[in-house]
Amino acid sequence: MPVKPEDKPIEKLRQETIDQLIMNYSHGEISIDAFERRLDQAAGATEHQQLTALTADLDLQVDSEYAEQKQHMMGCNYKPGEAKESEHMVNVFSGSDSSYHGDLPKEIKSIEVFSGSTIDLTDACFRQPSLTIKMFSLFSGPTIYVPENIRVVSKVFCIFGAITNKASPNSVGEVPVVYIEGIALFSGLDIKLKKTIKERVSEFAQNLRRNLLG
Repeated sequence: MPVKPEDKPIEKLRQETIDQLIMNYSHGEISIDAFERRLDQAAGATEHQQLTALTADLDLQVDSEYAEQKQHMMGCNYKPGEAKESEHMVNVFSGSDSSYHGDLPKEIKSIEVFSGSTIDLTDACFRQPSLTIKMFSLFSGPTIYVPENIRVVSKVFCIFGAITNKASPNSVGEVPVVYIEGIALFSGLDIKLKKTIKERVSEFAQNLRRNLLG
């Protein structure tokens, strides 16, 4: 017997609600205005009843084909296999923009002194269940972009510094974990998504609709 909506964790119900909204929008059952309005309401809902009301008039339910398409379009690029041990980044009075599009190593070591750098993992391929980023930052402002469907664990020790972590807090199941370790002295570290969750969901919904309806 299915679990009653009111007995489910609210984040699980929120994701199920968003999936059903995408399903019905992609099949032309609701307009773009209705989809975006309900998507905003789903993101801001704090009670189970608010979420169930958003899909009460929608007949189409998520199926296995939808789940496969979602995994293909939005799933984390995780392909277990061999990975090289480590890569190094050193920036002194300079800056760099490192965007990973291929396989990630097991470890990235970064030294920042009076610098600003970007490590972009958005389109990278995780070959191991975890990636460790070890950093030393002095009077610097590094930024790390991560995919929305991984876990991020920050263990950076700050002295006159600050860490801003805007990675998605709702990743569940078997997903890669990024551990960020090290020291930040007079520095600020930003951990963020390149695209917001809403942008990614809307992009997925539009692509699905184009594939289905042309």
